[in-house]
Amino acid sequence: MKSTIVRRAGLASAALTLTLGLAACSGSDDSDEPAASEPTTSEESSGADDMGDSDMDMMGAFGPGCSAIPSDGAGSLEGMAEEPVATAASSNPLLTTLVSAVTEAGLVDTLNSEESLTVFAPTDDAFEKIPQDQLDALLADTDQLTTVLTHHVVAGELGPDEIAGEHETLAGDTITVEGSDEDFTVGDASVICGNVPTANAKVYVVDSVLMP
Repeated sequence: MKSTIVRRAGLASAALTLTLGLAACSGSDDSDEPAASEPTTSEESSGADDMGDSDMDMMGAFGPGCSAIPSDGAGSLEGMAEEPVATAASSNPLLTTLVSAVTEAGLVDTLNSEESLTVFAPTDDAFEKIPQDQLDALLADTDQLTTVLTHHVVAGELGPDEIAGEHETLAGDTITVEGSDEDFTVGDASVICGNVPTANAKVYVVDSVLMP
């Protein structure tokens, strides 16, 4: 009888020890889970933020001529992005002669109403390279002026990774863009500020007028 009591006491003690051991293991696992998961969540969030910043940087305008664009207001990069291309150009101090020529040719509404364009926009200095008598004659001839201006326009919004190559213009002929990264030429003209966004176009400011 005494032997039976001792054996039952031993079994009860072993069962209690096993129960306490399992509870201790269970408590240890629960406390470790938050610590293990928190760094993973933080790292994933940081990685997503870094990728977003990188994508935004790749979409920006580039080139030495961009420094002449106002930092704020209607003629700034942000301001131009909110307006269709002809209206956006009218606020840019680099493009006053181009805007006058577009207005003279009656192309403002045409350019503003198109859904997607790429425009190679000559600066005021680019027009000054043309002898004054020739420039006056060009501005006075609406048909020729329209041909020259539409020679600077391509259908579709072309980013820096798409701009190199041969493209058909709205004048019905072609232009060839050469280069890569942030260094592009169009015939004898160089892109001095590229990938400028407007509401319906990408603008590449060039330092010479492109003649058909």
